[in-house]
Amino acid sequence: MTQQEVTSDAHVSEAPRRKGLASRALGSGMWSMANFGLGQIMRLGSNLILTRILSPDDFGLMALVTSFLIGLSMFSDMGFGPSIMQSKRGDEPDFLDTIWTLKIIRGFLICLAAMVMAWPLAVFYDAPLFGWVFPVAATSMIVGGFLPTRIDTAARHLQIGRLTVIELANQLIGILITIAAALILKSVWALVWGNVLGAFAQLLMFRLFLPGHRNRFRMEPEARAEVMKFGKWIFFSTICGFLLFQGDRIILGRVLTLHQLGIYNIGLFLATVPAMLGSSIGGRLFIPMYREHPPTAGEDHRRALARTRAGLTALLLSVAVVLAWVGPPLVDLLYDARYVSAGGVLVAIVCIQMLQVIPISYEYSALAAGDSRGFFIMQSSRAVIYFTLVAAGAFLYGLPGLLIGQALSQVFCYPVTVWLARRHGCWDPRHDLIATLVALAAAVTALAGHREAIVGALFS
Repeated sequence: MTQQEVTSDAHVSEAPRRKGLASRALGSGMWSMANFGLGQIMRLGSNLILTRILSPDDFGLMALVTSFLIGLSMFSDMGFGPSIMQSKRGDEPDFLDTIWTLKIIRGFLICLAAMVMAWPLAVFYDAPLFGWVFPVAATSMIVGGFLPTRIDTAARHLQIGRLTVIELANQLIGILITIAAALILKSVWALVWGNVLGAFAQLLMFRLFLPGHRNRFRMEPEARAEVMKFGKWIFFSTICGFLLFQGDRIILGRVLTLHQLGIYNIGLFLATVPAMLGSSIGGRLFIPMYREHPPTAGEDHRRALARTRAGLTALLLSVAVVLAWVGPPLVDLLYDARYVSAGGVLVAIVCIQMLQVIPISYEYSALAAGDSRGFFIMQSSRAVIYFTLVAAGAFLYGLPGLLIGQALSQVFCYPVTVWLARRHGCWDPRHDLIATLVALAAAVTALAGHREAIVGALFS
């Protein structure tokens, strides 16, 4: 057989694989969008019902509890999900069982840490109820440790359909439990027990209805070593991620009252829809795409990634622009008078989010390549920039200063993200320039159009 024939055969065999990946990637993206869209509709419906039963103080306290739970989870994250998605051993039972066992141990350690931290934090924030609520809410982390690894296996192979259906069913069950608890308890405890009982329902649903490997307790030294080698940088990265994604509420919990923090959290809930959608789609879509077709492997791969990236950015900016333009009227329509100032908060935050979502696809190139160290360098650099600017702004000028710090951090963090993107050959400056111009034009018009609502929310 000639070299030309060999090359021709290789192209023939590669074509179906590329087509199969494209088909699975498109399907995964559509399922992720459906999951996020329907999930957000359910969350919004739940939010509207609960805000009429509970007070802003309840939401403020639960926002603080949730931030610290996420913090403990991130501070102990060893990248178990990304390890399964990127490892060559990602389908081997011994590897999966080792990760599952490590997850369970981690869940118990998180709950123990919450018990130790509860009362010192209650004193720091002058919120005595926090000392009781926080450790009870942390029991959900023990339950979460038992979630099967077949969840990550389904994402690894872009088999998202059944996973999406189960996740939506889980969310609906959790919402119904929380609403029922709110009608009975009429306090923050409804949010706590909804979270805990919802975690039990989630575990049961995944174990009964998601096919795949049945996990057993196992601790294979080789698998543990691989996970720890990859995960040590993820561990440090997620500590930085905590500062990036939860730092605002940790700081504002000290600067604002619980009532004000609850209103801020309502605005934040709506404003972060674009970024959450980007993370929901991006994590499940780009890691498999970068893994199987790295951009450095050829022009075809770069074009496919560029098209996918442009489509995702267009979607996220469209959502952000709509939210920025209709923010205050939307809050007036959905919520009662106690939450009216959340409209101005929504507009301010979503304008900042427009800049955040533009480079969102670059982050996954490092995880797909197993470059957890590069990912850590990016996250740590961004965390230092973000937390320094946000903390300085908040303590000097309160909520307006915090938002100014967030906006400035997006500008100064961008070169760090570009460094990572260039390291893995996926930087697309043309895409970033066009998207930035669109975002700035939309932000300027939204801020000018809702000036009175924003001033009233930030300076009242």
